[in-house]
Amino acid sequence: MSLETYLLYLATIAVFFATPPDSSQLLVISNAIRHGLPRSLWTIFGDLSANAIQMTAAAFGLAAIIATSATVFALIKWLGVAYLAWIGLQLILSKGGGQEARPAQNSAFRLYRQGFLTSMANPFAVVFFGALFPQFIDPAAPVLPQLAILGTTYLVVDGVILMFWGWLGARAAGALRGARFGLVNKICGGLMLAGAALLAVKDMRPAQ
Repeated sequence: MSLETYLLYLATIAVFFATPPDSSQLLVISNAIRHGLPRSLWTIFGDLSANAIQMTAAAFGLAAIIATSATVFALIKWLGVAYLAWIGLQLILSKGGGQEARPAQNSAFRLYRQGFLTSMANPFAVVFFGALFPQFIDPAAPVLPQLAILGTTYLVVDGVILMFWGWLGARAAGALRGARFGLVNKICGGLMLAGAALLAVKDMRPAQ
């Protein structure tokens, strides 16, 4: 892989990320508001772990199966929508108890699981990696090292952007300091419902 090809790859993923926050980013914002930036890092780790698995699946050709199977596509997508909606409704319906915003700290595993499942529930990711990586691989050179470079670069860029959204969420938490616990939960629940809606309306129809 030449330097020019790698820089073109960086520019491509930069354009990809230059969009409003998606469902995973909204989850990170929500957890940063409720638990702070350091604990929201567990959610980011979960998201990146899922991305690594999706990249591996794409490398083994599973992207083609997902892209051509309407049943698999729909199942993964709607399970993801249901999961995000469930998190959002739990937050909205939780009782604030009239106290100031001091949300109970979720365990690191639970925060990690939320990030992992939210990212894994997006079938577009496997198809995306399966379509993206071949465009920047030199078939005359060993493929695995190139996949490692492309995948690691994507994870680093994605991690930095997720931390940026988490930082914004933590700053928003400062503005909400003193707000009642129930209000904070409703705001965070609304973010999760928005993430579910984004996943629901996203055009991820497989090729016919």
